[in-house]
Amino acid sequence: MDMVFRALADPTRRRLLDSLREENGQTLGRLCGSLSITRQSVTQHLAVLEEANLISTVRRGREKLHYLNPVPIHELQMRWLAPFEEPRLRILYDVRRHAEEHRVKPDFVYVTYIHATPERVWEALTSADLTGEFWGHSNVSDWRPGSPWEHRRTDGSGIADGGGVVLEAEPPTRLVMTFGEAGSGAGPDASTVTFLIEPHQEIVRLTVTHVKLATDDDVEAVSHGWPAVMANLKSLLETGHVLPQAPWEMHATLRG
Repeated sequence: MDMVFRALADPTRRRLLDSLREENGQTLGRLCGSLSITRQSVTQHLAVLEEANLISTVRRGREKLHYLNPVPIHELQMRWLAPFEEPRLRILYDVRRHAEEHRVKPDFVYVTYIHATPERVWEALTSADLTGEFWGHSNVSDWRPGSPWEHRRTDGSGIADGGGVVLEAEPPTRLVMTFGEAGSGAGPDASTVTFLIEPHQEIVRLTVTHVKLATDDDVEAVSHGWPAVMANLKSLLETGHVLPQAPWEMHATLRG
């Protein structure tokens, strides 16, 4: 309990907890962006919070993600406030715990390695022409944070079968966007895809993370869809040609 009080006594550490409360699962770099102190100082503050069990960390490839752990704060609440408002506070705690557990769990992660430069992979993910080749739909946007994007058919009809909003764009290493129906917004429950492009000498590690999938059917669909799309992208960048048959059609045939 003393460690929790010590951790909460510092305003910078409270700001870090507030930042994670607003957006759980942040990297060190993202947390540093909201504070006017050095990266080393932020690291030290995070170590104090982790020692007090107020945050937990999970590695996703080369990234280290930080998550808020509300349990110690709840324990303070139960000790000092529960005797006065036990029933109402317990209900609120259970609701928040349920929301936290469902918010921090990634639904799907896929990793592939490509013989290409980060710039070339970024171009493949954001070019209407290249996505039209390996995806079967053209992804169209100016790829600026806050801008819409559309997943348009390549038959000239201009019909968009999907889309969303660009949340983050850090060329050539990181692209985050919501993924849903054409014209859908960026609400708190929006399904979100992150592309992380990490170079290593002459190859690139591409990680696709898709979170907040609504149903088990959605999870199954992306677990077959993303590997198929990424296999076609890899073939295009490494050989100059997509695969001779659309890989997602193989899954449909097998299911049939």
